[in-house]
Amino acid sequence: MLEKLFKLKQNQTSLKQEVIAGFTTFLTMAYILFVNPMMLADAGMDHGAVFVATCLAAAIGCIVMGVVANYPIALAPGMGLNAFFTYTVVGEMGYSWETALGAVFLSGICFMALSLARIREWIVNSIPMSLRLGIAAGIGLFLALLALQSSGIVVASPATLVTMGDITSFPALMATLGFFIIIALVQRGFKSAVIISILSITALGVIFGGVEYKGLVSTPPSIAPTFMAMDLSGALEISMLSVVFAFLFVDLFDTSGTLVAVAQRGGFLDDKGRLPRLNRALMADSTATIAGAVLGTSTTTSYIESTAGVSAGGRTGLTAVVVGLLFLAALFISPLAGMVPAYATAGTLFYVAILMMSGLVHVEWEDLTEAAPVVVVCILMPLTYSIATGIAFGFISYAAIKLMSGRYRDLTAGVVVLAALFVAKFAFA
Repeated sequence: MLEKLFKLKQNQTSLKQEVIAGFTTFLTMAYILFVNPMMLADAGMDHGAVFVATCLAAAIGCIVMGVVANYPIALAPGMGLNAFFTYTVVGEMGYSWETALGAVFLSGICFMALSLARIREWIVNSIPMSLRLGIAAGIGLFLALLALQSSGIVVASPATLVTMGDITSFPALMATLGFFIIIALVQRGFKSAVIISILSITALGVIFGGVEYKGLVSTPPSIAPTFMAMDLSGALEISMLSVVFAFLFVDLFDTSGTLVAVAQRGGFLDDKGRLPRLNRALMADSTATIAGAVLGTSTTTSYIESTAGVSAGGRTGLTAVVVGLLFLAALFISPLAGMVPAYATAGTLFYVAILMMSGLVHVEWEDLTEAAPVVVVCILMPLTYSIATGIAFGFISYAAIKLMSGRYRDLTAGVVVLAALFVAKFAFA
């Protein structure tokens, strides 16, 4: 059955090799089990219900990707998108988390429609590479700010907006130690570096930091507080269109970039550099987003950590199915997830920020018309505390700079339309 479904021999792999690859991928991305519930809890959502939704959404996404697309690509609620959900849509814009879930659901429907209509390529190609790199890096800086804030290393200041906090406090020291542990273990080749750091800092918190020990395993919490709680009528309001677009936009490019990166690492691209069964992979991604919104979590997307499993020998969708089954098994560790303090995940957020900012090396820094909008995006996202605002100013600045520099031929219709829409939004909001 496995041979017929996943074509193991054709892909020069085996059951053992795929299982090992699946475990490897899971260990590199299991931190989302602790980070996502904590982050969405800041939006007012039930921690236990979000934990269950995270496990189920990841399991559904991985299994659909494995069975339908037959690629070793794992999915889970995306970092950056959960920050946008909590701190921008709910925190800054003032919408309820139910309305935000409705926006996630609608973005998933739109993503599926774009995949079915085969116009995804036009959208992706219409957005300049520099803006894509800048948006990813800007989200990374935003996550870094969240990490510094949650650990107390950076605090508010009436004189300078932000300043250094008490870096000798237990949370600040533990967050710093957790970050150092991750970097050291990654450098030494440990695939499970992030999860080791989170668990180690949590253990120190239980011993020295007053964290209450709640046990390791139990039956899964109830998902009732978030299941089918999305507010679609609120998400269909005109003012929410920009939010739906932002969820769709970030997911679209995050997924596209991840698929290409994993495919290149695994040698899955054809002679023309294209990914076979691309639409199946995109359908799996959009299906996971829709299912995640129904269950009660932010956008579910493909994970770049899948490259760890590919490096360990994963070649088929069986790797992704193994990851999905492990997420189902993780349903029973909810007490452990509930114990993890914010400072234990701060180092993880900072590490993810580094990964997301690494793409800046590919920016054409010699061309100011390409580099300047990137800097605008990167600076404004964390300083306005809004991913959506950073994206908007990135498009506006790109279009304005190209036009005023006489480089209007570099502008695509997509960039012009989006820049105009963002200008209208700020003018009439």
